[in-house]
Amino acid sequence: MPSTHEPKIISGNANRTLGNAIARRLSMHRGMSIDLCDARVERFNDGEIFVEVYENVRGEDMFIVQPTSNPANDNLMELLIITDALRRSSAGRITAVIPYFGYARQDRRTKARTPITAKLVANMLVEAGIERVLTLDLHATQIQGFFDIPVDNLYASPVFALDIKHNFKEGLEDIMIVSPDVGGVARARELAKRIEAPLSIVDKRREKAGEVAEMTVIGNVAGKKCIIVDDLVDTAGTLCKAAELLMEHGAAEVHAYISHGVLSGPAVERVTNSKLSSLVITDSIEAGDAVKACKNIRIVPTAPLFAQAIINTWNGTSVSSLFEDKTLVPLYEGVYHP
Repeated sequence: MPSTHEPKIISGNANRTLGNAIARRLSMHRGMSIDLCDARVERFNDGEIFVEVYENVRGEDMFIVQPTSNPANDNLMELLIITDALRRSSAGRITAVIPYFGYARQDRRTKARTPITAKLVANMLVEAGIERVLTLDLHATQIQGFFDIPVDNLYASPVFALDIKHNFKEGLEDIMIVSPDVGGVARARELAKRIEAPLSIVDKRREKAGEVAEMTVIGNVAGKKCIIVDDLVDTAGTLCKAAELLMEHGAAEVHAYISHGVLSGPAVERVTNSKLSSLVITDSIEAGDAVKACKNIRIVPTAPLFAQAIINTWNGTSVSSLFEDKTLVPLYEGVYHP
């Protein structure tokens, strides 16, 4: 049991906005002011990262909020160095809250002489002293098996279901959930089941990584409001092509619900000029100015979800209860009114 009566939150520089939002939600839950742990994370002139924690953390239950998003290497090193600083300061337990787990796409060997970098990252986190990981929508759920410590993989689909029911309540019967590839069918089926909607698949064939040679639609999408569901959007090329293909097959509208808005390179421009009526992402990755200014990108908060998961982890209660509507709806009542 920690030496104080509250969990302690510390944030790196990758997404301090989310770190502050989680601390605010914890304050609402606990009925007292919970601020981010007083610390500084800075860089020397040559890029070396330096961390100093100003508060006593001996015996405390520490939660580090740090997605390993772009720049992935810098943010990963920040996480490792913060962990080392806490471990050497005798923290009781260290949990890494990684809303977006970078390198997750490298979860297997696709060719000879290639790495499995997701496993390497898992090894680094464990060696640094992390005792538990709390994350959101891993690219592949088997990554949990790369760790020899507990990993709680939260899902965005229950939150997306609330958002869809709130924003499409006048026409839920016209919704069609679409998986952008065969590999994402399980994720799309989960959301379709939650809102009682039919499922369609966009089957794509790649000649090489990042380039789609051919796409076909499996299922009748004519007259439907199609919602594409995936775990991440990077350059948005495939997503925008899928939206265009669905419209060509008679879809009334095309929307997308994506857990992690990586949105690198020309992604924002592509989304702006695409057939997508809206792209909904979470705040697992801190949005840049271009993303915030894009007229058809909308961001849903994850702070209520992560704050409750932190409380449940801290006091030893169920984290999987957050997958159920009866638990989740009260957490988001300030966001989605009945």
